Amino acid sequence: MNEVILDSERQGMAKEYARIRRRLMLVDLVIAALYTILWLVTGWSIAFRNYLYELTANEWLVVAGFMVIFGGIYYLIDFPFGYYSGFMLPHRYGLSTQSLKDWFIDQLKGLFIGGILGLAVIEVIYYLLRISPDLWWLWVGVILLFFNVILANLAPVILFPIFFKFVPLDSEHADLVQRLMDLAAKTGTKVRGVYKFDLSRRTKAANAAMTGLGNTRRIILGDTLINEFTADEIETVLAHELGHHVHHDIPRGILVESVITLGGLFVASLVLIWGVSIFGFGGVSDVAGMPLLALVVGGYGLVTMPLGNAYSRQRERRADEFALRTTGKGAAYASALTRLANQNLAEAEPESWVEVLLYSHPALNKRIKMAENYQLDA
Repeated sequence: MNEVILDSERQGMAKEYARIRRRLMLVDLVIAALYTILWLVTGWSIAFRNYLYELTANEWLVVAGFMVIFGGIYYLIDFPFGYYSGFMLPHRYGLSTQSLKDWFIDQLKGLFIGGILGLAVIEVIYYLLRISPDLWWLWVGVILLFFNVILANLAPVILFPIFFKFVPLDSEHADLVQRLMDLAAKTGTKVRGVYKFDLSRRTKAANAAMTGLGNTRRIILGDTLINEFTADEIETVLAHELGHHVHHDIPRGILVESVITLGGLFVASLVLIWGVSIFGFGGVSDVAGMPLLALVVGGYGLVTMPLGNAYSRQRERRADEFALRTTGKGAAYASALTRLANQNLAEAEPESWVEVLLYSHPALNKRIKMAENYQLDA
């Protein structure tokens, strides 16, 4: 196997690309915060609530109407940033292969699905606010826990195929399929099969995953990974994903995320009580408080993001160790990670503060060194 090394030119591009994306994220956060604050301090929130009640007394329709207008205006304001960061920038750096038409179609799909799921969640929140104003946050936390479990189970068979075409890996790759199925069996993980999805229709980046829970669990490989990586490299990447399942990282992650979310909902319940007196809401269940709820939940998520990322990096590190122990192929894993850095334009050696605050995985240079050292020690 020819040695794969980090491409210094692409790493220079990766650093620049990552820096631009961080700046766009910061601008996006500032715009979102200013937008929600504006609704509160100008009185738009209460005025629009009053207007909706002139149209209907149905609480469910009032909540839906408020969310559609409040969220819809923000979506239109934010759309140029989404277009630049999601379409123009990846094309500029040679990552995207998607046409403008297909990108717009994906946006419409995402808006439709996100809108339905988001509306369902916000309707449940305001229903519980109305019937249990003191403990609504606890009930919402419990419901979201079950919702996330169901979504993790159904997403591979219902949501993912909306965006990608999944087909069983063909006979041309029979040896690879057998190798991956044997690897899954070796680790005691039952999977429904190995599937290829058409990642190349959107990007040049490579990816692979183990998706689903229970009877929906399957191995999925991007065609960009299959075309560019060796069988040994793919095996080690898949072993990493298997490590997450062996360590029960998906249910653990859902539980940890639910606990963090519950904390945010509790903080939101306190702030909504404060908002009643400050902004003149009719109560904590007043739909006029939706911008304040969004502001608190969003701000809480931003503050606690480093905590969630620290937990995620720890689980990712364990999955790396599992992949190395299970396959014994340190050189192949180091090569796979290096190839991912080159192909995905991923910054291998970010600044320490960037890794601590924003990275859900250990920096790639650390992961590559771990794999190389394993090979030396093996």
